[in-house]
Amino acid sequence: MKGNLRFNLVFGVFGFVLTLLFSLTNNLFMTSVIRGLVSFAIWFALAFLLRWAWTVVSTPPAEAELHDGQRGDQETGTRLDLTTPDESDELNELLKPKSDLPLEKDAGFTPLNPPKLVSKKDPEELAKAVRHLTEN
Repeated sequence: MKGNLRFNLVFGVFGFVLTLLFSLTNNLFMTSVIRGLVSFAIWFALAFLLRWAWTVVSTPPAEAELHDGQRGDQETGTRLDLTTPDESDELNELLKPKSDLPLEKDAGFTPLNPPKLVSKKDPEELAKAVRHLTEN
């Protein structure tokens, strides 16, 4: 495991002091000390668990031997290659105008001309319908 015993001791002493301070207001001194010692043991063990978890997460698995140019099953999916291939030539080709497409010179902006909505019904009939709908 990474780290040393000092980390666990600091973690345990922090738990002891924290518990002792909060316990002194409601309990006798010896009760507070006993609860502090129990808290020290718990925080000390918790520090071991944290160090173990950190070691498991941060340490890459050992390199598996290569068999016939292929990686072993244990190493599949454990490495991430963040390099991207050089695609500058392809990008430059995409940015160049194509000569085989005809260029339209009058392909400028034309405003949209939607059809006008005109009602061909009698205004009296429409007024009756609105009155009927507003009554309920």
